Amino acid sequence: MVELAPNVWRLPLLPLGAVNAYLVGDTVVDAGTVWTERRFFTELAGRPLSAHVLTHAHPDHQGATAALCVARDIPLWCGAGDLAAAESADFSAAWGERRRRPLFRLAARLGGPGQPVARALREGDRVADFEVIETPGHTPGHIALWREADRVVILGDVASYRNPLALSPGLREPSRLVTRDPRENRRSIQKIAALRPRLVCFGHGPPLLDGERFVLWAEHLGT
Repeated sequence: MVELAPNVWRLPLLPLGAVNAYLVGDTVVDAGTVWTERRFFTELAGRPLSAHVLTHAHPDHQGATAALCVARDIPLWCGAGDLAAAESADFSAAWGERRRRPLFRLAARLGGPGQPVARALREGDRVADFEVIETPGHTPGHIALWREADRVVILGDVASYRNPLALSPGLREPSRLVTRDPRENRRSIQKIAALRPRLVCFGHGPPLLDGERFVLWAEHLGT
């Protein structure tokens, strides 16, 4: 576990930051895959916890969610648009295109069972000392967490800093194969860039300490 900023810790669950979870104060953000559950629990051992938040309900982010909530007796919170997927663990439910549904059935092997959601998060809600920013596109209810005081953002999968499959470094948009609405996701990237973050924390890849680089990258994406 690595402290990135006051009361913000990164939990790298796979080598090269291929999959990350975070701890903000006593709130856990994301939970990796079922394959990283043991390391996830080891990282959190001895830490007091009050809640668990999902940036979005995809199997590489909620793998240990149910296990964590049950073992530590804490509530699950997620974006309102992802509530059904988080509770059912049916990651294909939001997809209209039949050709992509088998992909999510396969990906579901990375995820854990569904878990009841105690709180549906919306724009402006507070999580520890962070503000919820609605960032739909990758999933309907994707959220990011923003702390204005020191301009830290926990981005989920709005963008990544390392391809989680090829492990190649660099800023990139999420794969269209697993993104519900790429154009809407690009608008979410630009929404975050408009905040001019200083530190950008990704679901996949190491943190970006030069937030201006993220801003310039977002500006060059266009609409």
